[in-house]
Amino acid sequence: MLMDIRTGSSTLSRFILAEQRHFPEATGDLTLILEQIAFAAKLIGREVNKAGIANIIGSVDSFNIHGEGQQKLDVFANSRMIQALDHLGLFCGMASEEEEHIIPIPDKYPKGKYLIVFDPLDGSSNIDVNVNIGTIFGIYKKINQHPGDANTADFLQKGRQLTCAGYIVYGSSTMFVYTTGRGVNGFTLDPTVGEFILSHRDIMLPDTGKIYSVNEGNFEKWTPEMQKYIVDLRSKMDKAYTARYIGSLVADFHRNLLKGGVFLYPEDKKNPKGKLRLLYEANPLAFITEQAGGRAVDGFNEILDIQPENIHQRVPLIIGSKNEVDMYMKYVGAGKNK
Repeated sequence: MLMDIRTGSSTLSRFILAEQRHFPEATGDLTLILEQIAFAAKLIGREVNKAGIANIIGSVDSFNIHGEGQQKLDVFANSRMIQALDHLGLFCGMASEEEEHIIPIPDKYPKGKYLIVFDPLDGSSNIDVNVNIGTIFGIYKKINQHPGDANTADFLQKGRQLTCAGYIVYGSSTMFVYTTGRGVNGFTLDPTVGEFILSHRDIMLPDTGKIYSVNEGNFEKWTPEMQKYIVDLRSKMDKAYTARYIGSLVADFHRNLLKGGVFLYPEDKKNPKGKLRLLYEANPLAFITEQAGGRAVDGFNEILDIQPENIHQRVPLIIGSKNEVDMYMKYVGAGKNK
């Protein structure tokens, strides 16, 4: 990695600045925002890497808005994201999967034109067993652009209105992936110098993948159409599909983005409206996927075309290589529309 730096490979900051030059009207605000998210990611990644030897794993005596027990790292990651962003003078509000209400910008700081939604630590139930976890974020502009605090309506924008989206995966290495609508690029943290280095330029999903990722333990809860789709994937004679499921959305999505495949968390008898969150998980990842040449749907609609009704809305999510998602819609979407 150090050799790459010496031969001119771009750091995250350098890459963002270079991209900014394509937009003469750019103010540099997004550059600062992404740099601060990267800084928060370094702090979170450091604590993740200490899990097991420091008093950072395990649960706390609190629950998030969804009634899920919070892990110590959930609380830590949430606070680090807020602290990294609330003082910049660039945001008018924030929303976190871990918080019931919109997070206001403190009065002592100026308000900006951006708002951010984030899942500070996706997959946190896997912390204690050392499975990859991550952070997901999406950035929008305030609807009316007038100075002042964001309101709920500002957050209820379709995913198509995203200005930027990304995620960080904490695994054998820490990787930062993002898009501003000009393709998808990935950066790997070099811990020896503390910099994210461009490692995956212009990520593109193949039209057809080889991996399907779904919790087959829920098979009996699925619709007959969904069951048939998975059975047919297993039995395809002309294509060798491989099942790979980690149970951490960021980790499963990241693998499929790089290798090609489809991730599915459909509705079922227990979760008839789906389980994943539209604002904090589905929309940012769908934005990335479309920029990489893939597709994301809920079974009826493109994810990015769904009008949010509340900030904690849940949706089914089928996301990944275009042909596998198209195939899902032929099986399951057709069945839903009967």
